[in-house]
Amino acid sequence: MSSHEQQPSTEVARSGTDGRLPERFENPGLAPHRHRLADSDPKVSKRSERQVVVIFLISVLASIAGVVGYFVIPLDEPSILDVRLSTLVIGAGLGLGMLGIGVAAVQWARALMDDAEKVEDRHPMSAGPSVQQQAFEMLRDGGSEANIARRPVLKGAVGGALALAPLAFLVPLIGNLGADWDISKFARTAWRPVRGGDPERYYQGQYRYLAVDPQDRRIKASEITNNNIVHVIPHGLPEEEHYLEEKAKAVVLLVRVDPGLLKESAERADWSYEGIVAYSKICTHVGCPVALYEQQTHHLLCPCHQSTFDITDAAKVVFGPAKRALPQLPIAVDEEGYLYAKADFDEPVGPSYWQRER
Repeated sequence: MSSHEQQPSTEVARSGTDGRLPERFENPGLAPHRHRLADSDPKVSKRSERQVVVIFLISVLASIAGVVGYFVIPLDEPSILDVRLSTLVIGAGLGLGMLGIGVAAVQWARALMDDAEKVEDRHPMSAGPSVQQQAFEMLRDGGSEANIARRPVLKGAVGGALALAPLAFLVPLIGNLGADWDISKFARTAWRPVRGGDPERYYQGQYRYLAVDPQDRRIKASEITNNNIVHVIPHGLPEEEHYLEEKAKAVVLLVRVDPGLLKESAERADWSYEGIVAYSKICTHVGCPVALYEQQTHHLLCPCHQSTFDITDAAKVVFGPAKRALPQLPIAVDEEGYLYAKADFDEPVGPSYWQRER
């Protein structure tokens, strides 16, 4: 072993630039500790404590606002505005509640906790009684250095914030435990053939017209240009009962490609029209909206978890966590060239759930 390798561990090597052996210099150690103003001035320390308490109170108020908003905003017969407002209030309450706790914790650590630098020598790993006692003492010292025992207002603020912040998430979750869990509703959508009603307004005979979302305007096949994507819903749906629930299941993506590119099975040969195909917009992974289209690859992409579907091959999964292809909607045109659905989806839309195959 060379003499350089036998130098004390407190020396650190520094590479030379002229080919000579590395030089050595002593470990400089820690710089002198710089005390904060709050460590020596009680008024500054008290002001910092009040700042932390205020931030925790903001977290508490935000959490309460999220819970109150869940009960105040009506969702029995909701409009789109009600749904958006309820989601905004709950999300803002939960987000600000958690953010307030984080910001207050950072400010607490910066201004009130002991910030003296400490060096702990590395020792052989052991789990004997002495090590356990040392760990217990370190935890006890950490608690005392947090300065919470002698700050009752701060203690109450952090306790209240931690207790209330999760409520903006838990209350809506518990409130939905009594919701309608009739899974048979997922087996059909508003595209299903409907007999009766006003056929000149909504139906071609018993079939449902395709309409642009959200204008609810019927669409002709001639309007769909090559590699163009259109979001459609059943025509007349906004005027019907339970509009939002039905729309959530019935949203469809309409795309036109070169008919020669389509790989259609015999039973689906008449489900498209001159290269126009219609697929459910609901991802089969966890139900996010599939809304991105790659013109060069003819792939539909879900932005949530990057599940990718090939629309030229029955919307089969080519990448990502989804396990099933997007359900296809059979379409045709009437005498005037308007597109309509010949039948409902051949399978339930959306992600998997118990008893889905039934």
